[in-house]
Amino acid sequence: MDCRELNSTEKTRASKLLNEINEIYQDIREESIQPETTGGSVENTMILLKEKSERGDSQAAFLLGQLHYEEGRYAEAEIIFDGIKDEDPRALYQLAVLYYDGLGTKEDLSKAIEYMRTVAFWDSSEVGCIRYAALYNLGRSYLEGFGVEASSAEAERLWLLAADDGNPNASVKAQSSLGMFYCRPETLDLRKAFSWHSEACGNGSLESQGALGVMYLYGHGVQKDPDAALFCLKEAAERGNVYAQGHLTACYYHRKLYSRAAALGERVCGYEDISAIARHTDCLEEYIRKGIAIAMFYYARCLQLGRGVLKNRDRVKSYFTQAARIDPEICKELQMDVVHGRI
Repeated sequence: MDCRELNSTEKTRASKLLNEINEIYQDIREESIQPETTGGSVENTMILLKEKSERGDSQAAFLLGQLHYEEGRYAEAEIIFDGIKDEDPRALYQLAVLYYDGLGTKEDLSKAIEYMRTVAFWDSSEVGCIRYAALYNLGRSYLEGFGVEASSAEAERLWLLAADDGNPNASVKAQSSLGMFYCRPETLDLRKAFSWHSEACGNGSLESQGALGVMYLYGHGVQKDPDAALFCLKEAAERGNVYAQGHLTACYYHRKLYSRAAALGERVCGYEDISAIARHTDCLEEYIRKGIAIAMFYYARCLQLGRGVLKNRDRVKSYFTQAARIDPEICKELQMDVVHGRI
């Protein structure tokens, strides 16, 4: 269970952290801009932070651990975080992440859950927004049965706490996850799903923006609105939501905009590294796969019928086969649409 941030690379996060450190400490900024230290700004910053932490600067101690973490030096980060975990909930949270994912140390789910729970219910206002992140991760653990006995009810309770009535400073991931949660057959409530996806989308969630487009498209939890659906799907697709791209391909096809359908479908067919897409977009791999399968199926249909593209029997067979392998259930539904003349 990867509890790390998914929307940027480690290098980008490390650079961002260096900038934050330079904003906090004037002397580190001055040292970092010296020509002779430019190539080793990370190492230089670590030295200066260590000196400050040894003089009792707790903020410097945490930042030193975090810089080690962002540089992938997890064993060093663990030592530093462990030394300040009783005073700094951020350090305890990062330790929980290390133990959840086995980064630089042996995976220890019981300890990870214990630490994450302590952060979530830390008896101090100093814990700040990290409390929401801890609640979100605990909710994921309960939904998936990861380190605890699976419980949808407990996952829902924790996510509602993390979502904090749509507070933009709370966990937007929890808000979006609640939207997904209420779309599940076992916990189905499409009105709640629409409400939570709306909150999350308003707070910047790319995942929920695509989900809203689909809900408007089919009238799930809201009255059908083709124009709103197209708007949401286009916006989300342009931002990299593959699930939205798949449904947008379908929208173009059914509106007889075959050239657009074929062009977008062909582009989506080229996606290979689903895990990398998930990290970059912060979208669920399950829905990325669904998006690819939908786009691939419709592109194959365009190739089969010569709609918006020249017919190509060999590619048709290849893409239908690949789509069925990526998401058999989606393709089974789409094949029935073909049988009944809807595609």
